[in-house]
Amino acid sequence: MSNNASAPLWQPIAIIVARLLFAAMFIMAAGFKFAGMDGTAGYIAAAGFPIPLFLAWVAAIFESLLALAFLTGAFFCEASLLAAAYVLFLAIAFHGPSHWTNQLEFGAFVSHFPFAAGLLFAAVHGPGGVLALRQTIIGRPRQS
Repeated sequence: MSNNASAPLWQPIAIIVARLLFAAMFIMAAGFKFAGMDGTAGYIAAAGFPIPLFLAWVAAIFESLLALAFLTGAFFCEASLLAAAYVLFLAIAFHGPSHWTNQLEFGAFVSHFPFAAGLLFAAVHGPGGVLALRQTIIGRPRQS
């Protein structure tokens, strides 16, 4: 987002809405994990991962931290990159070709890729200039 005062009003609104959508996705995912940790652990175990209960807790906490980053704008670029990698990992590990027994599984697999693409785009462009703490480790996003 440009700091140019003549930038259209829809741009900061679109960025805030996108941040809220990203946060909502990870809040819901974490909420389901916290509400059914044993079920999440079972799903992780069924995919063949060791220490499933520990990994379920790690996933729920990680998703909560991602949501916090999207809501505040703090460490937004880092969170966006990590979230994109995480979403692609989830696509392959839990919905990859070995799970394609029906169209729903294939659809779940494919749906992760546009989500990851949006996260990568967000990483490049940053949290915007409105309601964003803009803390970062890897450097400021480009201003467009």
